[in-house]
Amino acid sequence: MYQFGFEKLEVWQEARKLTAEIYKLTAAFPEREKFGLTNQLRRASVSVAANIAEGTARLTPKDQARFSSVAYGSLMETLSHLITSADLGFITEQELLLVRNMIQPLSLKINNLRTTQIRKGSKR
Repeated sequence: MYQFGFEKLEVWQEARKLTAEIYKLTAAFPEREKFGLTNQLRRASVSVAANIAEGTARLTPKDQARFSSVAYGSLMETLSHLITSADLGFITEQELLLVRNMIQPLSLKINNLRTTQIRKGSKR
């Protein structure tokens, strides 16, 4: 089966795993949060992988880097929502730590991707 370029990226694959973990965690959130924190967390986590993928379709390295920056911002939004979820007792500190341990290396990979894209753009 043909794979698009973004599907081969380790950073995108890790973002997918993060999204799956977020969906598992939020499945246990209170029903009253369905349109609140549950929705916000899911949308932010989906945005990470989506922006990495969309960035690969952009023609210029500068535009690609912009989408990597957006992906990083969505990742930080996800972490912020997770911290709030722990503060409210929707997830345990152990669950928060598990996801933080996914987010930290992913954040480095997104930053490295962005740096590479910026360098490519400056060589033009």
